[in-house]
Amino acid sequence: MADEKLNRLRDILREYKSCLVAYSGGVDSVLLAHVAHDVLGGKMLAVIADSPSLPRREFTEAREIARAHGFPLRIIQTQEFANPDYTSNPVNRCYFCKHELFTRLEPIAIDGGFAVLAYGENTSDIGDHRPGAEAAKKFEVRAPLKEAGLAKDEIRALSAALGLPTADKPQMPCLSSRIPYGQTVTPEKLAMIEQAEGVLRDAGFREVRVRHHEQPGGALAKIELGQAEMERFLGADLMASVSARIREAGFADVTLDTKGYRRGSLNEGIPEETLASG
Repeated sequence: MADEKLNRLRDILREYKSCLVAYSGGVDSVLLAHVAHDVLGGKMLAVIADSPSLPRREFTEAREIARAHGFPLRIIQTQEFANPDYTSNPVNRCYFCKHELFTRLEPIAIDGGFAVLAYGENTSDIGDHRPGAEAAKKFEVRAPLKEAGLAKDEIRALSAALGLPTADKPQMPCLSSRIPYGQTVTPEKLAMIEQAEGVLRDAGFREVRVRHHEQPGGALAKIELGQAEMERFLGADLMASVSARIREAGFADVTLDTKGYRRGSLNEGIPEETLASG
């Protein structure tokens, strides 16, 4: 079934004639960029937005993947942090981020003669709170993975079959998603989060989030780990040593979320109607 959908994806991309791919180095955009280059050759271009919300190690890895697999990559700077609608961190913050991204990509596509702007939305994203998809509609950005009917597990399976290093890569939304809605997003906070998550990644943990919570005595770091990794963290009694290093990033206190990482935890406690209106 996944192979049939891969052929459908190739047909869709072939119909585009040329394509600019919004690239992040994540599971979805790597597969999309790889297949687009395979189908369209020099008539495709991947573009990655360099921003404080993208961890440096993710940026470096994304560039290395493009280089290793031979698809062209252009780096641009986005200016979402100049927009108070973004930095005030409303529930639809992602809309303003994607709006800024597509605002920058659209003239590149026009100037380069690329017929289609595309990004990595897939069928597993349907039903999620995804304000960025509204920005994509506004700019008529296509989602060929979704059009081909590909879900996340199928994207991972195809990535493995095609030899892509992202097949089992954990999901990595932008660093701004670690800050609760309504608390201001700043480059300084994101740098703290990136350094704190780096501590855990250097210790060998893969599915990691460090949430930044403002509180009167200074920022609280709330650690979330994947369920499969929680046992190792607790068994090795790492809390004391990890906390000390995370405090070096500027956090006043550190705690462990014993529920572990789960998709959508940022939206917990937010009324459905609030998310829908965002």
